[in-house]
Amino acid sequence: MTEDARDDAKRDAGDTDAPLRGVVGNPGLAGRSLEEEALRIGKRVREINDQVNERSGRNLGSAIAIAFVMIAAVLASLLIDKRWFIILGIAMVAVLVVELSTAMRRVGLRIPRIPSVAMTFAVVPAAFYLGAEWMWAALIAGTIVVLLWRVVEWVLEKPRLSAKQLQVDATAIIFAQLYATFLGSFSALLVAQPNGEYWALAFIIVVVCVDTGAYATGLKFGKHKLAPRISPGKTWEGSIGGTVFAVIAGILLCIYLLGLPWWFGIVMGVAITITATVGDLTESMIKRALGIKDMSNWLPGHGGFWDRLDSMLPSGAMAFALYFWAAPLMH
Repeated sequence: MTEDARDDAKRDAGDTDAPLRGVVGNPGLAGRSLEEEALRIGKRVREINDQVNERSGRNLGSAIAIAFVMIAAVLASLLIDKRWFIILGIAMVAVLVVELSTAMRRVGLRIPRIPSVAMTFAVVPAAFYLGAEWMWAALIAGTIVVLLWRVVEWVLEKPRLSAKQLQVDATAIIFAQLYATFLGSFSALLVAQPNGEYWALAFIIVVVCVDTGAYATGLKFGKHKLAPRISPGKTWEGSIGGTVFAVIAGILLCIYLLGLPWWFGIVMGVAITITATVGDLTESMIKRALGIKDMSNWLPGHGGFWDRLDSMLPSGAMAFALYFWAAPLMH
């Protein structure tokens, strides 16, 4: 049997890796071989996609698409008129409060959702229009209202839960407001400052670079777990990669967007890497404590808004601090 005949026999038997000798001049064989090759490539692509999704724990294609939509909405609100960002910010913080309080209620914690969400409509605008003092005042007053709401519920409950359970609920209410509403309001405080919209844009880009860099390098090189008991998927290699991406982004943003010395980009990149990682790990700790994988399933491929914004919340507070630290350097 000739070599070409053996290759034809292999292809007839289903061996799609067989050479395509003799295809030219045989249109039927060319069509069949190309179709088989396309099927083989398609199958391989699906296998790789499944492996990536399994490693990441979610549908990566949907996650990327939704991330682009969210980033585009934030960019548009910051660059067109930063007052629109506050509307978006109120909506985001309100959703975070709903997700967190709903997740806590699944494990028996009673957090009144209506007054908790209503707080965001007071605290976030107060931060933007009135400043930090009024933000604090709105936060404290709102938290007291939510606590009183829970006490009234407790009095009217039949059968009534124990006083100890009421104390646990009160602790959960305070934690939810500090973690979601309070931290979320720092972004509003930052945007309200002169050129604050550019700082908000910068810290968001750095956080995205942290997450993207950590995911890409961790997927490729990750071997040593960063915090296996809290988040088994995170590795030291990924964290280092995220830091490198963040520092590069920070340097470029400081030079070309914020008008700051290049070295401040290193400070920004490292500082926001730390807060972004802490935010991510904190959410993982909360989910482990509650026994859930995602805060919600509102965003295909992402889980919930918490799963996208966990790194942003503490990073907004860090960016607000960096803004005033960098004030003498601005030109």
